[in-house]
Amino acid sequence: MTSPSVPSRKLLIATRNEGKIREIRDLFHGLPFQLAFPVDQFLERLPDEGDLERGTSFAENAVAKARYFAKRGNVPTLAEDSGLEVDALEGAPGVFSARWAEMHGAGAGDAANNALLLERLAGVPDAQRTARYRCVVAYLDTPLAKPQLVEATCEGRVLTEPRGTGGFGYDPLFFSLDLEMAFAEAPLPAKQRVSHRGRAIRALVEVLVRRAG
Repeated sequence: MTSPSVPSRKLLIATRNEGKIREIRDLFHGLPFQLAFPVDQFLERLPDEGDLERGTSFAENAVAKARYFAKRGNVPTLAEDSGLEVDALEGAPGVFSARWAEMHGAGAGDAANNALLLERLAGVPDAQRTARYRCVVAYLDTPLAKPQLVEATCEGRVLTEPRGTGGFGYDPLFFSLDLEMAFAEAPLPAKQRVSHRGRAIRALVEVLVRRAG
């Protein structure tokens, strides 16, 4: 994307996830937005923040996070919710991707989630390990505004063992059909080009730039 000739605008990104922060900063590089994150706005983590991802869909979670942080930060806000959908697991872990292992008493964090995924797919042949990453991005001008929503996916399959050291989440096990490698093996520019998050955020930016123009 090239940088449009419009004034820079402040945009609060409603995430504390370091992996997502790195990728979102990169996606907005050179664009007319002044990014801020909760820590930049001195928005400490409050107990009710833990309830923001309790919805039944990515869209519901993304809008909940956007409204919460738009109200606290009092600036236009972007939030996203994303996860891995595995066909052999009937779409799981889906909206529960970040805390899947924790929900099943199998620990917490990326390593635990990946271990549980391998356990659940043990013995499943490659042809049946199809999966996709899905991302929904929500944007709000104000806390009470109608949200602008964009959704994107990227197709792949779940590997039988981790590959690569980059990325985060399920990236070591997600083999991208576009890149023909695991997301954790891919250089960041390549991953951003085809990823669910990259596609969704680029689409939303196009909408926002058109509106500003």
